[in-house]
Amino acid sequence: MAVIVRGSQLARLLGQWHALPGRRRNPDYAALAGAVRGLLADGRLPLGVRLPAERELAEALRVSRTTVTAAYRSLRETGHLTSRRGAGSWTTLPTGHQVASSGLWTAETAPDMIDLGYAALAAPPELVPAARAAAEDLPRFLQHAGYYPTGLAELRAAVAHGYTRRGLPTSAEQIMVTSGTQHALDLVLRLLLPAGAPVLVESPTYPNALAALAARRARIATHGLATTAGDGWDADLLLGAIRQDRPRLAYLIPEFQNPTGHLMSVELRERVVAAAHASGTDLVVDESFVDLPLDGTPVPPPTAVFDRHSRVISIGGMSKPYWGGLRIGWVRASAPLVQRLAALRVGVDMAGPVLDQLVGVHLLAAADTIVPARLAQLTAQRDALLAELANVLPEWRVTVPHGGVTLWAELDGPISSALARAAEESGVRLAPGPRFGIDGTLERFLRLPFTLPVPVLTDAVRRIAAVRYDLDRTSRRQWREPAMIA
Repeated sequence: MAVIVRGSQLARLLGQWHALPGRRRNPDYAALAGAVRGLLADGRLPLGVRLPAERELAEALRVSRTTVTAAYRSLRETGHLTSRRGAGSWTTLPTGHQVASSGLWTAETAPDMIDLGYAALAAPPELVPAARAAAEDLPRFLQHAGYYPTGLAELRAAVAHGYTRRGLPTSAEQIMVTSGTQHALDLVLRLLLPAGAPVLVESPTYPNALAALAARRARIATHGLATTAGDGWDADLLLGAIRQDRPRLAYLIPEFQNPTGHLMSVELRERVVAAAHASGTDLVVDESFVDLPLDGTPVPPPTAVFDRHSRVISIGGMSKPYWGGLRIGWVRASAPLVQRLAALRVGVDMAGPVLDQLVGVHLLAAADTIVPARLAQLTAQRDALLAELANVLPEWRVTVPHGGVTLWAELDGPISSALARAAEESGVRLAPGPRFGIDGTLERFLRLPFTLPVPVLTDAVRRIAAVRYDLDRTSRRQWREPAMIA
């Protein structure tokens, strides 16, 4: 069953469509069709959803039905709408414009390459002392086989304590330690998602999550996020998608969403959990960035606080606040589900490294020292990146994120992929917008992490600006292997 967008919902998404550029030169129907195409190109309006009937949309927009009829006809002619008599009209993209997400990467980054594909910090200075302390703890475990499918008891207890501090009482039995957050997601999908099952994700979203879903041959539907300041999620459309499509699973990033930086409200978290329970949908909540609020932004309680039916599976890890090379992640779920995940895991990788987990224990014990320093570092780097963008690329629109590690920049045209190809020749690796979607849209957007030192970020922006202005004078196109995005 296709998700249906009501007339009032589409009217809200269209906003002030009368005031769009070129409006005075175009008749009403052309302006309306152009606005709908813009929503599709930006990922705000997903593909495969059924648009309202002509009369319903005309009433919602307060225009004549003739205007809507002509706009729908224009959209069909350009390949953005498919209609069938008596059944309705569905959003599509023109033939040849659809692309799939990819998990490919280049093997190594050149020494002089500024890599903005990674949204992760270098290791903190506390890592080396933590590693030394972990090595001293290691003899306690050497008389055993070293296989702990659910993770070391000390680390599970430390992670559980973190959830309890955030207002979600959690026992160690509800925690399973994994080899990173991506591993946690993969195990959850293996257990809960049958091949070919329907899944709901945000658009844009984390590319490697899309790759994991593609490996399960999931039927992916999207909920388009707003690009401007505010909550980001359209509650009406998100809850409607869950209720109508009844996905087997929904993957959400409510804390400083990757890549947009949005923070989901308390009210919407509660309503999403209730809708998921009513629809039989499991919620996989990615909390990778929950420890990184900037500007003193208060973080709502975990989404699982509202779960009374074991529908919420939380995943997280140490890659973003600590170090990606540590490869420590976890799943927080009901104790029986954790045991089922452990039974599944032994057919994949048996267990995680004991020494790495001991390092994780010592780093979490020092969180009150490490995390504030990280937040100060990220704040300074974010502000420097914003200032340089405003200075040399003032045409780009960027909403200031109050957490996480990335900016989601709206460019001055649908040039993201072309810009990324050209920037690599100037020594900057970028993550273009389409990599964060499933259908070739988001060409007007670019993810820019602020995880590198200020001088490097400043240099990168100046190189990007030079490349951007060169794009207007060249049409050269070259193909390259896609780089890994994290």
